[in-house]
Amino acid sequence: MNTTTPSANTLAVGRGASFLSGGSLLFSSPAEKALAGLLDQGLIDVESGLERELKFSEDIADAVSRYLFAAGGKRVRPLLTLLTAQWGEGINKNVIRAAQVIELTHLATLYHDDVMDEAAQRRGVDATQTVWGNSVAILAGDLLFARAGSMVASLGPDAIARQAATFERLVLGQMRETVGPKPGQEPIDHYLGVLSDKTGSLIALSAQMGVLMSGGPTELLPAITRFGEKVGIAFQLVDDVIDLSDRGSGTGKPPGTDVRKGVTTLPMLYLEQAAPSDPGASKLLTQLRRGTAGEASEAEFHASIEALRKHEVTKRTMDKAKAMAEEAITELAQAPEGIVTNALTRFAHQIVDRSY
Repeated sequence: MNTTTPSANTLAVGRGASFLSGGSLLFSSPAEKALAGLLDQGLIDVESGLERELKFSEDIADAVSRYLFAAGGKRVRPLLTLLTAQWGEGINKNVIRAAQVIELTHLATLYHDDVMDEAAQRRGVDATQTVWGNSVAILAGDLLFARAGSMVASLGPDAIARQAATFERLVLGQMRETVGPKPGQEPIDHYLGVLSDKTGSLIALSAQMGVLMSGGPTELLPAITRFGEKVGIAFQLVDDVIDLSDRGSGTGKPPGTDVRKGVTTLPMLYLEQAAPSDPGASKLLTQLRRGTAGEASEAEFHASIEALRKHEVTKRTMDKAKAMAEEAITELAQAPEGIVTNALTRFAHQIVDRSY
């Protein structure tokens, strides 16, 4: 097992421009190229700082806490922080530190989520608890939360309060997901609320921190917060669809991993909603439930997942993700026109245009 962290330069060069352009040459003007260069250098600085921060006195703590960081990741949240900082004085040391706090917080949630979901893989490598066990994986997540809290302390009381409030929402979202809807609560509404807490809140914080740490216009904070919340929901809905794919996305997971584990996804909720009045949906739902209960062969389960991927409920999920992204973009109407707002629009589009 290789637990050596790759070079920050290897990980980060070109990532900002690549994500925002979708791999095309959309950054064609001098101003756009300059922005892409700033974002890429900022991500290099974020990565380099995280390499330093993810060093602990205990060898096991050092190895486990760096494990998922070394496995890569899109660094979408730090990128958003660097981008919204362009409305202020640009990328400074506090913006970089805030982006690192955001990414450490995100990494910490992955360790905990994988234990709770009994995940086998993450970012194309074995999930942490399958290598070191549940207890060590949970403690690694706690350690990263602690380091993020230590780092945010230097950014001032407002940053501390925002980080703490977001941490609370992350935990409450996970708790609500685990407990499920209250009696009489509409399951889809409950699920979208969970996504707002578990994913949207941290992406919203990413956008807020860029503005705040760069001295940007605080009157943009409400709009950019709503932008982040809606982009976060769209992000997770696309992941729900990617879960059903043949994994060209590079996740390293077999198709239907979340469905197999009983993790709530919007395609399944839509299927459950349709089943009472749609015999085809009812039959497919029964087949999928047999698979999750271990009563179907691997081939039968795979066929059911393929049927779900092609079913109208999966298209509805993608349509919902796209609608959320468009709603996010409308929140930018209050922002000044120009290269930053254009890049944020691309950011929202790229969230839903990921491979699935």
